[in-house]
Amino acid sequence: MGRLDGKVALISGGSKGQGAAEAKLFAQEGAKVVLADILDDEGKKVEAEINETGGEAMYLHLDVTSEADWAAAVRAAIDSYGKLDILVNNAGILLRKGVEETSAEEWDRIQDVNSKGVFLGVKAAIPAMREAGGGSIVNISSIAGLRGSTSTAYGASKGLVRLLTKSTAVQYGPEGIRCNSVHPGIIETDMTEEMLDSAGREQWLARTPLRIIANAHDVALGVLYLASDESRYVTGSELVIDGGITA
Repeated sequence: MGRLDGKVALISGGSKGQGAAEAKLFAQEGAKVVLADILDDEGKKVEAEINETGGEAMYLHLDVTSEADWAAAVRAAIDSYGKLDILVNNAGILLRKGVEETSAEEWDRIQDVNSKGVFLGVKAAIPAMREAGGGSIVNISSIAGLRGSTSTAYGASKGLVRLLTKSTAVQYGPEGIRCNSVHPGIIETDMTEEMLDSAGREQWLARTPLRIIANAHDVALGVLYLASDESRYVTGSELVIDGGITA
């Protein structure tokens, strides 16, 4: 028996990194997975890998800043698999600049993808989850959404995700729809490759009490818990996966 048997999940940013790790793990645990992204070639490869190894998945193109794309993604999940139980808002982009170095255009771009994209996903999924009798929304934030940092626009966008999560939990808990946020620390992905050059890696390791750098699977395991019925009494909470950095 899988931990997500009978569940249907939609994962944004599912073509690589954390999103791909979540898609593969969810499928291994019995979920039917809709993985969505703008990286079509990579997404189709993840879809093929899941299906070739006995899972069930479909890939579709999704620009998270488009309300129409979100509506189509939710409809595709329902048309293909009959319902929607789980949404993982994983898509995001990074900008490491301070206040004065960040242009208005850069600010808007970060907020569009990281904040508006999550809002649109939540808004699109709620009616489907209501129809299904409940569901679990997992929004991927960051430790940058818990404290100040030198990544101004990115941190602000992730802080919004944290509070949007709590508002959603409060508003839709009575309908059996849970919403939680996940706050990773430094993770080995393409997004952090530049940050984890030789000097950067040593700095992060020194700041991390566990003295390790996590991988995407480490985060996916936490997301799996929040997506599953094991966390049925957990909503509006923050799961910090950071090796102890924020401690």
